[in-house]
Amino acid sequence: MSAAPEPLFLGVDGGGTGCRARLEDRDGTVLGAGIAGPASTRLGLDQAMAAVETACLAALAEAGLSFDTAAHVHCGIGLAGMGRKGAREALEARPHPFASIAFASDGLVACIGAHSGLDGGIVIVGTGTCGLGRVGAQELRVGGYGFPISDEGSGADLGLQAIRLALRALDGRIDRTALLTDVLSRFDDDPFEAVAWMDRATATDYATFAPLVMRHADNGDPVGRRIVQGAAEQVDGLVRALVERGAPRIALIGGLSSAIEPWLAPDVRRRLKPLDGDAVSGAIRLAQERLGG
Repeated sequence: MSAAPEPLFLGVDGGGTGCRARLEDRDGTVLGAGIAGPASTRLGLDQAMAAVETACLAALAEAGLSFDTAAHVHCGIGLAGMGRKGAREALEARPHPFASIAFASDGLVACIGAHSGLDGGIVIVGTGTCGLGRVGAQELRVGGYGFPISDEGSGADLGLQAIRLALRALDGRIDRTALLTDVLSRFDDDPFEAVAWMDRATATDYATFAPLVMRHADNGDPVGRRIVQGAAEQVDGLVRALVERGAPRIALIGGLSSAIEPWLAPDVRRRLKPLDGDAVSGAIRLAQERLGG
């Protein structure tokens, strides 16, 4: 009898902007990688899984393997929007070609990768904000319920605060600083241009103002500094909440994480650690945990 083939592990990080897959052997050697378009459940399960399949096929092809070898591949998949009602059940009911498959949110696989599978948490600071963690078998979540009702301290929230204060400055209710002048210039100093923009603006649109706010804050603009300090206090709260619920170490991720870190409180900064790995490595570890390895 021939020996059973060594198991392979395929990790997938499916987010709202794109999907990445990586194939590794048991020793962690990278065999192949693939990318595809957005893979959020908000786009519909069929579209999300089509992107996952495209990325997986590309990873197998780069490794010189055919799709038939998927029967020896254990797959971990992190998808944006896994919290939507019924999403996990529907995904787990779908047929698949893999030896095993494990689903989680994209945030959870990012957390697993950040801490090499050990207990810990992450705070995402990007267009939105969210605190996520895993302590033993317990998954933790703090905030991240969506802009504008949540996501305090996010890029979108920075933009919202800056626009609000710019309109007050235009009315003469507060002093007009360099930051507020730059914000108003985007609307030609016309408040009704801002109103028209607001009617169609998304969280991503608000977040386009975040680099402007950060730059002025770093240059000493008093309003910019007040906005960023307020955002940092919100991020402080997310970190502390995860620590209070048992997460021993926290990593910051997201497009604004490096910019906001210097503004955080000293006790919070002491809790932070660098990332061990990315979300794809977390998805691979998820697959290994499902296998029991």
